[in-house]
Amino acid sequence: MINRRYVLGSLAGIAGAALLPHSSRAIAAAGAINAVDFGLKQASKEDQSAKFNELLKQAAVKGEQIFLPSGTYIVSDLQFPSYVNLFGVAGKTRLKFGGSKSLINGHEGHIQLTGLVLDGDKRPLSKQARGLIEISNVDHLVLDDCQIVNADKNALDLFKCGGRIENCRISGAADVAIFSADAIGMQITGNQIVSCGNGGIIVHRYEQSRDATLVTGNRVSKISANAGGTGQNGNGINVFRADNVIVANNIINGCAFSAIRANTAKSLQITGNNCTGSGETAIYAEFAFEGAVIANNLVDGGTNGISMVNFDSGGRIGTCSGNIVRNLSTKGPYVPGPGTPANFGIGISVEADVSIIGNLIENAPQYGIQLGWGPYMRNLVASGNIIRSSGEGIAVSVVKGVGSAIVTDNVIQGAKRGGIVGHSWLEITEKDLVASAAKHPNLTIDGNRIS
Repeated sequence: MINRRYVLGSLAGIAGAALLPHSSRAIAAAGAINAVDFGLKQASKEDQSAKFNELLKQAAVKGEQIFLPSGTYIVSDLQFPSYVNLFGVAGKTRLKFGGSKSLINGHEGHIQLTGLVLDGDKRPLSKQARGLIEISNVDHLVLDDCQIVNADKNALDLFKCGGRIENCRISGAADVAIFSADAIGMQITGNQIVSCGNGGIIVHRYEQSRDATLVTGNRVSKISANAGGTGQNGNGINVFRADNVIVANNIINGCAFSAIRANTAKSLQITGNNCTGSGETAIYAEFAFEGAVIANNLVDGGTNGISMVNFDSGGRIGTCSGNIVRNLSTKGPYVPGPGTPANFGIGISVEADVSIIGNLIENAPQYGIQLGWGPYMRNLVASGNIIRSSGEGIAVSVVKGVGSAIVTDNVIQGAKRGGIVGHSWLEITEKDLVASAAKHPNLTIDGNRIS
């Protein structure tokens, strides 16, 4: 029989559990080990690494979760066993690097970190360490609602990992916030990355192959290029040799070079991103890229808007559609070497097997759209684009032997040096390709409105 006292007691128990902090509910539900009960001290100035490592080993044997109450725990060289499930009070539980080799190392199994502040304290890492947190060969890695701050090198250095990095804040890394190499199904979602020395998120493979990482919904800002170079550093999101990657719906601002830069990446999608204040090309598919979709992005600021180039290195096949590109500059972050032209101020540039459809380009001081470069032009379509206030509307390579291009139904307004112009590299050789199109049987130019 269910009586009134039983019902009221049950309801009171449910209400009381609902009022507990999230971490306390988790302890009650999961029977987690409380690290303080194990002997760790919440505000000790002593390094507690030995005791912490012993706790990790014991919890792994039993498959138990560890709860870290609010406080600061000074530790170094934590060696994660094959099972780690560690959580704290978000924003209040801090693991502070004590200054030995690195903060965390894990090399197998299942690792899950939730609600922790992982603090490098700007202390130097060892020469052998690649990052404050180094994880490898972990097919189930979860970092959720964590902060990683003040890392002397990479904040998070991953190798052959799968899982997700979600809702984390990473700031003040001297090198890169998230460096993921040879991933096995990684999802990097909803993170905030601020003020890093050389990069925001890098998806990297040592040999080109399928990667399939998802990089979505992140906010990346204030990325420097302290190690120098002409684009290998200073990017918000960088994809290198990694195929089948999706970079979507990120908000990226204030990168020294590109908001999104993909080098030698195949079957790539870059869609729906908001990219502002880039120091060089905002969105870049370069070198031996193959099969890139760049669509529905907003670019405001940069030296170039969107580039899909390097046919000389095999870069080809793509679509560029529905993007807004505005407010570009001819002043780049470096001075090109001898014999290398500073070709900045271009809205969209492509070279081989690419269609450019339905984009809006405004305030591109060099060219609104550039089709080809010298002999590197093949199978290009530029149709239905709107180009306003550019140096030239559309620049087309007319070097002998180039491939075909179709330029139709574009609206070009306020192009100072010509609407559709023929080029031999930087030199203008046809001031009005509309009038002289018959001289170039490889070109179809029709239905454009130039004013």
